[in-house]
Amino acid sequence: MLFRESAQTIAERALDTSLYLHLTEQFSHMHGYRPSTAEVRSWQRSIPALAAVLNDAGLGEVEIMLEYALPLNSKRADAVLAGAHPVTGEPSYVVVELKQWSQAEPDEDDPALCRIDAYAHPVLNPIEQVRRYCEYLVNFNGAVAEHPHRVSGVAYLHNATEFGVGGLRAIELDDRGQMFTGERRGEFIDHLRAKLSDKVAGARAADALQAGRTVPSKQLMSVAAQEVREREQFVLLDEQQVAYRMVLNAVRKAKQSDHKEIVVITGGPGTGKSVIALSLLGELYRQGVPALHATGSQSFTKTMRKVAGTRKREVQELFKYFNSFMTTEKNALDVLICDEAHRIRETSANRFTSAAHRTGRRQIDELIDVARVPVFLLDEHQVVRPGEMGTVEDIKAAAAAKGLECRVVPLESQFRCGGSDAYLRWVKRLLGLERGGPVVWEPDDRMQLLAADSPQDLEAFLEARRAQGYGARMSAGYCWPWSPEPKPGEPLPADVVIGAWARPWNLRGDRSVSGAPPSALWATDPAGFGQVGCVYTAQGFEYDWSGVIIGPDLVWRGDRWVTDRTQSKDTVFKKSTSDTDVDRLIRNTYKVLLTRGMIGTIVYSTDAETREKLRELTGGVERELTTA
Repeated sequence: MLFRESAQTIAERALDTSLYLHLTEQFSHMHGYRPSTAEVRSWQRSIPALAAVLNDAGLGEVEIMLEYALPLNSKRADAVLAGAHPVTGEPSYVVVELKQWSQAEPDEDDPALCRIDAYAHPVLNPIEQVRRYCEYLVNFNGAVAEHPHRVSGVAYLHNATEFGVGGLRAIELDDRGQMFTGERRGEFIDHLRAKLSDKVAGARAADALQAGRTVPSKQLMSVAAQEVREREQFVLLDEQQVAYRMVLNAVRKAKQSDHKEIVVITGGPGTGKSVIALSLLGELYRQGVPALHATGSQSFTKTMRKVAGTRKREVQELFKYFNSFMTTEKNALDVLICDEAHRIRETSANRFTSAAHRTGRRQIDELIDVARVPVFLLDEHQVVRPGEMGTVEDIKAAAAAKGLECRVVPLESQFRCGGSDAYLRWVKRLLGLERGGPVVWEPDDRMQLLAADSPQDLEAFLEARRAQGYGARMSAGYCWPWSPEPKPGEPLPADVVIGAWARPWNLRGDRSVSGAPPSALWATDPAGFGQVGCVYTAQGFEYDWSGVIIGPDLVWRGDRWVTDRTQSKDTVFKKSTSDTDVDRLIRNTYKVLLTRGMIGTIVYSTDAETREKLRELTGGVERELTTA
């Protein structure tokens, strides 16, 4: 939340412009960059319009929480109004989505989407947008989780006439999705008076919402079974919902005509790509639409099979690998959902592929050909192996070569790392994946970051978090050799050796050994804590606390990072892999490892100079480490 005051005070501060200076300063502090001109302009035009309506309604003591951050993700509601219900006296909250639009019309294929001249592609209908914000708030804020009736939602299009936007009303279904225009300002005043008392100040209700305990996010794997077999468990917000509906609309078109279309959904770690994939698979499965989920990750696919298909063989069979379609006939499926598509390889063939199956076709062509609607979900900054070629340009080029339409939906909101955009930006600047160079971490209320002086400290800190009921994992760069799998009953070889501290890598195989889970379940089975995970087992997963060991393949020297390919034990790096590619892949590896944590990350480097730099950049958090 950027600012909170009564409607009367906000109206006064908007007049003398101090409000916008404060919002700009707060935004810059929280996000690490200044708000765009368009964002500031929207504040200057929309906030006074909302405050004026409240004051004209006699609700000047209602509390307005501006840019209210939804729990565990980076989405912000434009405003949440807090007060008391005029009849029951209970706390009452109205979530408000403010739009400056003067004209918008529903999408011809789907009224939950709409089209405005400023955008080339459809966006979410603001009625649906605010309805989902309400659902999400109830799902994840303990103050209203047991009292969902206390939350309602409105979209206020203060510049619009009914003629310009009236068509959007087709999806007005309930109290959480109402729309008011500037032309119907009087109705909006009546609506607010019916929700908020003019006799009781809203400060206490706002306090209660702010103090509401964050209900832990439903982790992807823990609800996969219900998601696929029963019903949608996740609330998809904004562009997530747009992506979801665009796929379903493409499927419907494909059914109605001889139509083939590619959808690419792209976003960084934690933007909800796998949640969208699972939601789509669940919905298509329930509709009886022939669809499969595929990845290039053995760990991810095996975990999906185990969790989502615990008792149902046919559910397990929904989860495949990218190389499963070498001989499948064209358009055999209605939908193929390619999750983690940045791991697409040049070819599906490997040393075990029979001569009869060596077609010479590219893997990307196989995946496009097999379904009427191929869906690719990817993050181009998670390419960590040579030969991975799942980029937007690769897919668009392959589509163009086949004369196919390719729609790209970017995801921007961040759900991993506590929804902290600031932390993601810190990681990218730390590793030189974003311009500007490393910066000192400024703590926010979403993500915790600490530096450890030793692997013993790192492990002890994570053990303490586990004792409090949190999940935790340790992972490291691929800088230590990996011994062969031990025989049953034998101890795991402690390959990751740092001074007197030694721990085993996660298992490579498909079976449990000496109490350690098989490779595919390292990130989700609590028994995985005793081993150090590598990027290939961590990628695609999340856990509450992440401990990251930066090995000697990436060290800080003077004023920059230096990668040392000779320190990497990763067998995928060949002599033919250029130094430039190795440098990029090693940095991407640490980006993946540093963005697995939902609550916090603790990082350690085996190199003294690098440890000193990390202490500087994490704000000298040794004190926090010892007292946490």
